[in-house]
Amino acid sequence: MALFNPSRDQVRQFFFDAWARFKLNQGLSDLETIALEVMHMHPEYHHVLDAPERYLEQAYFPEMGETNPFLHMSLHLSILEQIAIDQPPGIKAAYQSLQSRYPDIHLAQHELMDCLAETIWQAQRMQSAPDSEAYLSLIRQKSAAN
Repeated sequence: MALFNPSRDQVRQFFFDAWARFKLNQGLSDLETIALEVMHMHPEYHHVLDAPERYLEQAYFPEMGETNPFLHMSLHLSILEQIAIDQPPGIKAAYQSLQSRYPDIHLAQHELMDCLAETIWQAQRMQSAPDSEAYLSLIRQKSAAN
């Protein structure tokens, strides 16, 4: 998989391959192990992961209420990677703060995913690079809320 800018199909194939290796009880890379944790959080996507021939090319339309499972799992994976290396600085502490408020780590991750999705959306809208300061500001707001 391309390290920094994988194609849609490469991302999907990564999830399909990791799922298949897990089901065959084969060894997983560190990143695949983290991805598997995310896949286990989402049993509603297991039928998708079991049918790569059907879902590799599947289009998802948010305006029709469809969730793209690969985008969703990729956001989880991005957040977990950011937390692991505390990049941007402070995300690990924000996550720990959110974990103390939510009984389910999945919900705490979703709070951070909302910040990441908003930052990506704004960058696409403005046709610019993601604003790391705005991202950190959203993270701080989420972790300080309530």
